[in-house]
Order: sequence, then structure tokens, then C-alpha cells
Amino acid sequence: MGVYISVPFCRTKCSYCNFASDVFSRTAFERYVEQICADIGNATPIAEGMGGEIEHEVDSIYLGGGTPTVLEAGQLERIFAAVRNQFDVRPDAEVTVECAPGTLAPPVIEGLLRCGANRVSLGVQSFVNAEAAAVGRLHKRATVIEEIARLRAAGIANINIDLIAGLPHQTAESWRVSLEETIATGSPHVSVYMLEVDEDSRLGRELIAGGTRYHAHFVPDEEAVVDFYLAACEELDRAGVRQYEISNFARAGFESRHNLKYWTRRPYLGFGVDAHSMLLSASEGADAVRFATSHVLEQYVARAPLERTVVSRSSALEESFFLGLRLTRGVNLSELSADFGKKAVENVSDPIVELVRDGLIQQDGDTIRLTARGRLLSNEVFEKFLSPEEVLTATPPLAVE
Repeated sequence: MGVYISVPFCRTKCSYCNFASDVFSRTAFERYVEQICADIGNATPIAEGMGGEIEHEVDSIYLGGGTPTVLEAGQLERIFAAVRNQFDVRPDAEVTVECAPGTLAPPVIEGLLRCGANRVSLGVQSFVNAEAAAVGRLHKRATVIEEIARLRAAGIANINIDLIAGLPHQTAESWRVSLEETIATGSPHVSVYMLEVDEDSRLGRELIAGGTRYHAHFVPDEEAVVDFYLAACEELDRAGVRQYEISNFARAGFESRHNLKYWTRRPYLGFGVDAHSMLLSASEGADAVRFATSHVLEQYVARAPLERTVVSRSSALEESFFLGLRLTRGVNLSELSADFGKKAVENVSDPIVELVRDGLIQQDGDTIRLTARGRLLSNEVFEKFLSPEEVLTATPPLAVE
């Protein structure tokens, strides 16, 4: 099983961010840590109350945010101690901590090592100082380079770099600079996201309104953003950092073990604000159960009820398609037939034929996978595998890099 822990605190709120994170007084930190530790200690009754089968062996822990490293080292250590007290964490477990460049002073890195962290995900977004500053990032290029060297010197070489295609002021030339700098760091994992435009971020709202705040009028157009993404796929592949998921690239053996659980529907438990969980169902007739905490800090610490969704067998099959197709290895139809029955898989043969004809997926024997064009239009592909009433809520919220 995987364990995800959310820390919704930041030094500053980036204009593009649509996550449940914000700037809070440090007085809120201690109460939050206490609540997380209490929830971890109650993991078994919580899971059973939701109707899920809990496993106690854990091979991945992911501390995400927000910026977890705004917490004091002692607070981070208490969280990890709570996890290790409650679960059997395997010696070779992947332990990831998301970090904002500029927060990794030597004492912080020492604290991460004491927590057992062996993987760090850096929210770089851009190596061009002006682009990073335009969206509220507090670091500069030199900061990133220094901290990567510091992490390696401490023995943490499994590093992910996040990049965003479509930031204000970004051009083809500046994007190539970010790609070249990323490759030059030698980081074995890279995540590339196209800027999301929605009502959940300040920049997104300003773009929708046609305004100019937050440098919205300097955001590249959609065609340029697609070109940036395709350039990233090409350049990273050439450097040996292969694409294994729509937004994720890695050198062989460095794929994110934790995030793969989301796409392959393996069990995971989430703790903290806006944390999501998926466990196998303990009830006959259902495949799994998903549940989530409140996305509002005050409601979470007040112990607001969890939101619960029972995943039926038919919904599980749909998830297997629209989550599994995110992976470049695709979906094996024979394996799905063994899990869900031959008839259930045969029922989606028409959408598969249509998508192959439209050049959005390709089929090799029993395996189907997205084409390069299909990755750009993935939501349209995924909808083909959903029942009409579920089209509007295709993908469950996931905690990914």
C-alpha cells in the first residue's frame, strides 16, 4: 500500500496553483500535525469505517503540498514516526518529499534524512528567473542548482523536477532553456504539465476573464503550449529520460513507485487536507472504495466527515481504462478480461475501433495505448470508456507530482 500525506502550507501562493494550499500562520502548523498524527494512528478504524480493506505493509510514502518543508524538522519527524508506528514500512520503500527550491538549507536536508526520505520532488516550474518570479515562485535558477548539489552530497540522488509549459512570458526559446537546464542537472525524473486554466487559481480566473493581472496577457496561446509539451517529450527522450505517463518522464528504474499506484489502481491511504484514498472494498459486489478529506483546513482540523464513493465493478473497469491509458505501456485487454470478464471488455470494442480509426490510440495485439495525438486529446479518449452519467467526473482527484 502507499501512504500520501498532505501539507497545505506555503510561503507564498503561486498564481497558477489550483491545489488546496495557501499561506497560513505558523500557529496553525502544530494543530495540523497533531491531527494528522491522530488520523494515522486511527488508520485502521477509519478504513474499516469506510468499508475498505487496509493493508499494513507500505512500500511508498509521499509527503506533498503545499510546501512540506515549511514545517519544522521536529514536526516532519513526528509525522513520519506516526507512519512507521502504524504501518510496516518496507526497508526499500520509496519515501518522497515535495520541496520548494529555496527551502532546502542543510538543517532541513538533515531532517529529511532522519525522516527516511530518499526521493525529493522539486517544484522548479521554470529555470528562467523572470518566468518563475511572474507566477510567485521565490527561487532563482542558481538556487535550484545549489540545492540539487546539496541533496546529492547528502545521499539523495533520486530527484524529480517539475516544469510547467505555458507560464506567462514563456517562449519557445525560454522553454528550451528550462529543458536544457533540467537535462543538465542529471535528475532522473521529470514531470511536465501544461498550464491548467480554471476557476481554481488566480491566474486561471484572470485568463478566463480576459484580464491582465498576474501577467495573464503574457500567457502563451494554446498552440504554443502544445508545441512546448511536444518539445519536452522529444528533448527528454533524446536525453534518455523516457516518457512513461502523460506528464511523467524517467530514466530506467526511476519511475515514481507511489504515483504508479494511482494509475494502476493499487491501494493507497491519504492523510491531511484534501487527501484521497482508495482501498479494495470489504463488501461483496463492490470493487473498491474511495474517500477523501475536506479541502478546507478549518473543516479538516474540525474533523469534518469524509466523502465516500463506492466503486462498482463496472466503474472499476472504466477506471482501468482511463487511468491505465495514461501510461505509455497502455492497457492489456486480456488482463482486463481475466479481471472483469470477457463480455465486459468486449462491450468497449466499438469505442476502441473508433479511437484507432481516429488515430488517438493504437492497438498491438491485446494492448492498446495512446498515440502522441491521443495524449494531447486524452480527455476525449477517456470519455469513450465512461458511462454517460460519469463523463463529467471522469478522473478522481489524484495526488501527483
